[in-house]
Amino acid sequence: MQLKSVLLTAMLTVALLSSSYAKEPPSLAPESASSTSAHSAENTLLAHKHYTNKKGSVVHSPAHTRTGKAPDGASAQCGDGSYSFSQNHRGTCSHHGGVVHWLR
Repeated sequence: MQLKSVLLTAMLTVALLSSSYAKEPPSLAPESASSTSAHSAENTLLAHKHYTNKKGSVVHSPAHTRTGKAPDGASAQCGDGSYSFSQNHRGTCSHHGGVVHWLR
């Protein structure tokens, strides 16, 4: 009977931890001014994916906006009309038609 109790407790713990990670993944990098701006613009974006750049920072993937205007924190507009939050020039908009113009 005690073994069942231990197993049940372990299963519940794993389930709770899994559900908390599914809702909001842990941050892999410290917040910077540009990532904070990107988070504040999150509600204007149509997609909400992220990637880890070569420096290990989590960066918002290029995304289109609801209004068509550049969101806070965007660094470039891509050829397909999406906005990039890339932190350096190399590879920016590489799968989105290249950079049309730099925003900062």
